[in-house]
Amino acid sequence: MKAGVLDSPRTRSGPIVSRSALAKLGGALALSVPLVLTVDLVSASVGLVLGLAIILLSGLTPREFFFRTLPIWVAAPSVFITVSLYGVASGAILFEWGVMRVSEGSLHLAAASALRLLAVGLPSIAMFATIDPTDLADGLIQKLHLSPRFVMGALAAMRLLGLLANDARSLALARRARGVADHGRIRRFFGSAFALFVLAIRRGTTLSTAMEARGFGVPGVRRSYARIAPFDRRDAMLIVVCGLISGVAIGVAVATGAWNFVFAIAA
Repeated sequence: MKAGVLDSPRTRSGPIVSRSALAKLGGALALSVPLVLTVDLVSASVGLVLGLAIILLSGLTPREFFFRTLPIWVAAPSVFITVSLYGVASGAILFEWGVMRVSEGSLHLAAASALRLLAVGLPSIAMFATIDPTDLADGLIQKLHLSPRFVMGALAAMRLLGLLANDARSLALARRARGVADHGRIRRFFGSAFALFVLAIRRGTTLSTAMEARGFGVPGVRRSYARIAPFDRRDAMLIVVCGLISGVAIGVAVATGAWNFVFAIAA
């Protein structure tokens, strides 16, 4: 493997890797949604500890896991600092300067918010990292019976994001070769943005025509599938286990009296 290249999904191994994309999506939702609705140290800590099992079974190498979750590692300290300085003050005031006020309550809320971000983000990203977009699209169409036109359009748009980056690079080199990229950064930015917008519209029109030629969106036509989306008992078990993780975390928080409904804080 070359340095700086993340592991290919085909080289990963682990119990979660072989599960269906729909099960991984459902598991991530079952794990994250209940934990998002509460802000307390107990549920966040328990959820983070239990979520380590999902991370270990995800099939990601430590290096790949770190780079994929790097935004979470950056965001968690930022959340802690922001909530500590500007959160709702309660209890003893520990530090105050201008609009910044650090109190015991704001520190508690900051720690709970940062831990909740880790508990929700790390296991969810570990599962999402092993999802193949095409497999997820097949599962959404075949199992949840979503509109093929909408799902396949979204899949095609996501696949074209990489082409957009290549277009931006090629456009910058072409404009530089023509001598029109040497003046005015703001003018150059808006000119490049407009050119990319035109390229995106042209490619989207071509793609739309190609999809319509293949029968997408034709009413009354029953489509066949090149791949059958699997979903068995082990896939359902993954969703149940993820739901149990968040359920146990919230149950412990309720039992200890630490449970703090997020909308109650906002009120």
